[in-house]
Amino acid sequence: MMRIAIASGKGGTGKTTVAVNLALTAQAQEPVSEGSVKFVDCDVEAPNAYLFLKPEITSRQKAGIPVPVVDESLCNGCRKCREICQFSAITVLDKKTVLTFPELCHGCGGCSLVCPTAAISEVEREIGEIEAGNAGGIEFFHARLNVGETMSPPLIRKLKAQASHSGDKTVILDCPPGTSCPMIESVKGADLCILVTEPTPFGLNDLELASGAIKQMGIRAAVIINRAGIGNGKVKEFCQKARLPVWLEIPQSRKIAEAYSRGIPVVEAVPELKKEFEKILLQSLSLK
Repeated sequence: MMRIAIASGKGGTGKTTVAVNLALTAQAQEPVSEGSVKFVDCDVEAPNAYLFLKPEITSRQKAGIPVPVVDESLCNGCRKCREICQFSAITVLDKKTVLTFPELCHGCGGCSLVCPTAAISEVEREIGEIEAGNAGGIEFFHARLNVGETMSPPLIRKLKAQASHSGDKTVILDCPPGTSCPMIESVKGADLCILVTEPTPFGLNDLELASGAIKQMGIRAAVIINRAGIGNGKVKEFCQKARLPVWLEIPQSRKIAEAYSRGIPVVEAVPELKKEFEKILLQSLSLK
């Protein structure tokens, strides 16, 4: 299995475009057989890869995290649960009054483990839904975080766990933008991270942040520059200094933009770019 994460330091750089077209290229390759590619859209707050891959959804599953429930008749007021919780999701007002705040709970289970009287048990609190299906032979997974929920990493973990059950496949992980917990959780465990950026000051700043995070995680990285030609050469200069290989420069193109707006993959709209994605796939798989 080769796990390729597609990430970016900021939104709108073309990360999903790259992820979708790499998956389509992988599925079309020989000797890759049908059903040998898996696509996981980890951007659970705003999943949009389905707009391009148009999967047939075959299963839906509610997902949640364990949150504490306290039997106050067993509580001795020791406050060990409050001390271990780093997110103030549980507190003890007095010996008989314990308050829990499920929206703040990260589901670590620490409070139930340290409770000396077994007064704390756990129940599942729904935070989102995971959907799975098939997109032209590509095994497809994505999830949606419920409106009002603030923590996506637990749902991303469950999504990746469900997607990991099937076979030795090339896995494309479309990660959330940024460098915070959702992106880190999505990239974790990948064999390679392709960072998508644009040649602008914002693109450069966020590429520096994202590449630094990936380096700290010990994951190999490469760069794709989208909308090449609209900015300057600062991004390429940074990549050269940081020893980040630039695998592709996707030109600023009205044709590409129009295809994107219609949900048409780049490899279909601009056939000459298909060969470039084939090269990226070969470079990625050679690192396995």
